[in-house]
Amino acid sequence: MELADRVESLTPSTTLAITSKAKALKEDGHDVIGLGAGEPDFNTPEYILDAAKNAMDQGLTKYTPSGGLPELKDAIIDKFKRDQSLVFNRNEIIVTIGAKHALFTLFQVLLNRGDEVIVPVPYWVSYPEQIKLAEGQPVYVKGSEDNNFKITPEQLEESITDQTKAIIINSPSNPTGVLYTKDELEALGEIAIKHNLWIVSDEIYEKLIYGNDNHQSIAEISEELKNHTIIINGVSKSHSMTGWRIGYAAGNETIIKAMTNLASHSTSNPTSISQHAAIAAYTNSEEEIERMKEAFEERLNKLYDWMMEIPNLSCVKPQGAFYLFPNVSKIVNQSPFDSVDEWVKQLLEEEKVAIVPGSGFGSEDNVRLSYATSLDQLEEAAKRIKKFVEKYSV
Repeated sequence: MELADRVESLTPSTTLAITSKAKALKEDGHDVIGLGAGEPDFNTPEYILDAAKNAMDQGLTKYTPSGGLPELKDAIIDKFKRDQSLVFNRNEIIVTIGAKHALFTLFQVLLNRGDEVIVPVPYWVSYPEQIKLAEGQPVYVKGSEDNNFKITPEQLEESITDQTKAIIINSPSNPTGVLYTKDELEALGEIAIKHNLWIVSDEIYEKLIYGNDNHQSIAEISEELKNHTIIINGVSKSHSMTGWRIGYAAGNETIIKAMTNLASHSTSNPTSISQHAAIAAYTNSEEEIERMKEAFEERLNKLYDWMMEIPNLSCVKPQGAFYLFPNVSKIVNQSPFDSVDEWVKQLLEEEKVAIVPGSGFGSEDNVRLSYATSLDQLEEAAKRIKKFVEKYSV
């Protein structure tokens, strides 16, 4: 059967392939430790569950406006004021079926055929595919590991052409967990303004930042940068609500209106119950979020130390999110395996540890480990990985 070219061009998700294989092994009775998950392992807080139950009991189960409930938009507006001193109105916000849907819809309304979007490498796996689905062209700019995987203003300037429409900034980053500083964002932003580019600021991990670091949105640096920025966010990571599918975009009113019109013909509206749950998420105390963040920070510090005991492994220590992105190229070069992808497959087969090869994120020397699981599982995983590395060291 002949399928549409836009679908044929898609690259299968490496993360899903590993997850599927790990699930099959687990169903066969193997003791598999899965470190591929891109979601918190905590349940959604009780007060959010209660809000959803109350919404159902009250019969709030009908269609909502395509762009989201006004009450939820107001809660998001208050959140921006509270956290970042950013001021938006309802017409500058669309609620979507997860942050992924916000990105997808944004690229659909922003890009024409051949328009280029600058994608820093490493990147989240869906950025390039969504750009291609909108008939755009991803332009990859590699962030050096020596520079904590962050791109420089000089690299950005060199990559811009007459076709460049936007740049993606993901801070904290998936898969690296690194943060851009205010100065770094300002320098990139100046170039974006100079060339009249849109800045797509993916801030989905903003609540999961550790140590003394703080989240910095490029939109809060100046009014001019705010006017060039579309912020993408949601409750999936911050409130452990991945399955509820509530995200949003905030920015230019014309773009948000176009996104809302497109949503009205594609999805009708985000799920009503999930929207009421999200209202509760943004109008209650963040104590539960803080507890979850503390648990992630403890896991990060312990797993990082355990992994650094493995010979020939190097790793930039993350500042946010819940991933490690170590470089294993030296390990693989001293093994019988031809690539990191093969090494990862054999690790799963032999030691039953599922991690994601960095090739899916544009970085073939690295692997991604999620620490969204218990400390016991993380410690055991590190032991198994070390055993595997020592077994195949030449």
